[in-house]
Amino acid sequence: MDKGLESFKNLRFSCQNSSESSHRYLVTLGVGGNVGDARRRFERLYLFLKKDKRVHLLKTSLILKNPPFGFITQDDFFNSIILLKTTMQPKPFLSYLMRLEKKFARKRSFANAPRTLDLDIIFFDNRVVKTPKLQIPHAKWFERQSVLIPLKDIYR
Repeated sequence: MDKGLESFKNLRFSCQNSSESSHRYLVTLGVGGNVGDARRRFERLYLFLKKDKRVHLLKTSLILKNPPFGFITQDDFFNSIILLKTTMQPKPFLSYLMRLEKKFARKRSFANAPRTLDLDIIFFDNRVVKTPKLQIPHAKWFERQSVLIPLKDIYR
């Protein structure tokens, strides 16, 4: 791991749940945040998702603390990956994620701004989607340690 990176594991992050689910679509979800207690917020997100019948949690990665990019004069980010199954198609799932971000007090002020919670669809089954509002796979996921290191933890 590069200098400036730190990883954390806890009860709910870097864990595996039952893989039995009738949900159709496999989603790799990127989770990030750097405002307030992001690690605690990840715990609350996990519990929220666990209760939601539209999703089934399969696995979570470690939590990675890493420096910001883009707008760099902000606190370090915490990032993780959640592997889940859902009943929703990609566009409704994106709307669902945006409502979740809002529920967790995300404010959209400018690109790469500090945020309480950032939820990104990294992969959605084997689909490729390119619209103005949604790109799957997520753009440049393969260049970001904040995605690659948690992904490696998921598939170890």
